[in-house]
Amino acid sequence: MGSSRRSKAGIFLGFLLLNLIQLVLGRFVVEKNSLKVTSPDSIKGTYDSAIGNFGIPQYGGSMAGAVVYPKENQKGCKSFSDFGINYKPKPGAMPNFLLVDRGDCFFALKVWNAQNAGASAVLVADNLDEALITMDTPEEDVSSAAYLQNITIPSALIEKSFAEKLRKAISGGDMVNVNLDWREAVPHPDDRVEYELWTNSNDECGFKCDMLMNFVKDFKGAAQILEKGGYTQFTPHYITWYCPTAFTVSKQCKSQCINHGRYCAPDPEQDFTSGYEGKDVVIENLRQLCVFKVANETKKPWVWWDYVTDFQIRCPMKEKKYNKDCADQVIKSLGLDLKSIEKCMGDPNADSDNPVLKEEQDAQVGKGSRGDVTILPTVVVNNRQYRGKLEKGAVLKALCAGFEETTEPSVCLSTDVETNECLDNNGGCWRDKAANLTACKDTFRGRVCECPVVNGVQFKGDGYSSCVASGPGRCKINNGGCWQDTRDGRSFSACLDNEEGKCSCPPGFKGDGVKSCEDIDECKEKKACQCPECSCKNTWGSYECTCSGDLLYIRDHDTCISKRATEVKSAWAAVWVILIGLGMAGAGAYLVYKYRLRSYMDSEIRAIMAQYMPLDSQNEVPHHANDEHA
Repeated sequence: MGSSRRSKAGIFLGFLLLNLIQLVLGRFVVEKNSLKVTSPDSIKGTYDSAIGNFGIPQYGGSMAGAVVYPKENQKGCKSFSDFGINYKPKPGAMPNFLLVDRGDCFFALKVWNAQNAGASAVLVADNLDEALITMDTPEEDVSSAAYLQNITIPSALIEKSFAEKLRKAISGGDMVNVNLDWREAVPHPDDRVEYELWTNSNDECGFKCDMLMNFVKDFKGAAQILEKGGYTQFTPHYITWYCPTAFTVSKQCKSQCINHGRYCAPDPEQDFTSGYEGKDVVIENLRQLCVFKVANETKKPWVWWDYVTDFQIRCPMKEKKYNKDCADQVIKSLGLDLKSIEKCMGDPNADSDNPVLKEEQDAQVGKGSRGDVTILPTVVVNNRQYRGKLEKGAVLKALCAGFEETTEPSVCLSTDVETNECLDNNGGCWRDKAANLTACKDTFRGRVCECPVVNGVQFKGDGYSSCVASGPGRCKINNGGCWQDTRDGRSFSACLDNEEGKCSCPPGFKGDGVKSCEDIDECKEKKACQCPECSCKNTWGSYECTCSGDLLYIRDHDTCISKRATEVKSAWAAVWVILIGLGMAGAGAYLVYKYRLRSYMDSEIRAIMAQYMPLDSQNEVPHHANDEHA
């Protein structure tokens, strides 16, 4: 156990050493925007500020406001509502830019508290005399995940000396007005924007993975419009690391790397004993790069967005579908050449460089005005790293800021993104041409593949490869997607009108019930008509049996009997029916006679007896002696 822990510690120290070497040799560039003080005159001028890597910077635009400095909660680590402070501007007043001090809590928490208090932007004052740094998001935890994705105001870090000037002016009673300007934050030399997305196929890294997945789905529609119109040139990138030579034979490197330690990714669950491994992520990253290259060669680079979003939906790690088989299904549904992609990927077990991943590692190193890519995920626009929340509107603003003035496409001048991805290859979704049905739906976020509802009947399936009608009425719609055929005026169907939505060949047929049902030759397979005098003839969906000579076939007993014997039996049966009927009629008449005779005799006897003795129903005649005595 101790040896295993030391091994794990060694590999992590190796990766840590590698990262430290890259930080020393590499170059991180802090992206800045301009901060211009318009009043008071004592500090009037232009200053640098570092754009925060969260919230929504107003790329391509500017924002004017008045700087305020709180008397309490000056670091902004607590909710300003606890102090009864509100920075929401009154009608007609300038927006408030809240100045807070660095320290004691995350940068993002300071901005979140300021946003809740009504501030329109935040300036964080550095507490050290140092060059500006980029304020990044904290590592995900329960508390930070609740607010990180909801920060919408811009923020910037300012130098300690400049912050002291602002505080002094505010304490002296001056109104400090500033203008935050992002118009030069992105170079805009011509009418085409070149941008990159540094991403990852791993979907088990918590908040940042979820943020990336949601961004890709939301931004896909706008990205494809810009790419199809020739307004942008997009390139996806994936970060990989290499395993130090001393550790290439270790269990950890073998599980996290391909090509003998040359290209590695961290274990998705950070658990070497279960789940997916780092090399699974590297292979899928490589596949997605090759999808882009093959799509680009066919002049349709925008298909990469379709593959990535479909893979996220259809092949998630949580459902144990993050594998080659699922990826191949997505590739085929989009009409891409699977063999070309596999050829591009090469052999992950080869002890040699992979040309595609080698190029990716070289691209991580900063060139020109762009620094090393160390924040993942991130967007690079015209060789400048985007800072801020990965959100559709914010990134689109950054892209549009990269166009030369007056050359912006219409998508930059309107919030509407109109497209219909279902017109091209049905969006890669399920389609039934015969019934003119499709699972493709075009939305403002791009197309989605969802099984349709037709005349109240719900189709069920994954929306990509299959959709099957389910429930009552399903057989009325294209026969429920099941087999059906008509011959010689006889029709058969494999559709069962039930909730399961299954197709089953009817009696007399065999097959899958969907594509085909073949007639069963009952004369051979079921051994029908086996009596000596029987003769079997197969028909479509059934069979016919006849008997030789003057014989009649009885199907229930699979036997032949004489027609004459049948007639004699029928005649005797008729005679017996008549005799039984006459017997029953005679018995009935006799019973009626006996009943009426008995009734007549009873009435005569009663009449005779009434003459000689009183009956129970008659009263006796009273005597006179009783009257006198009374």
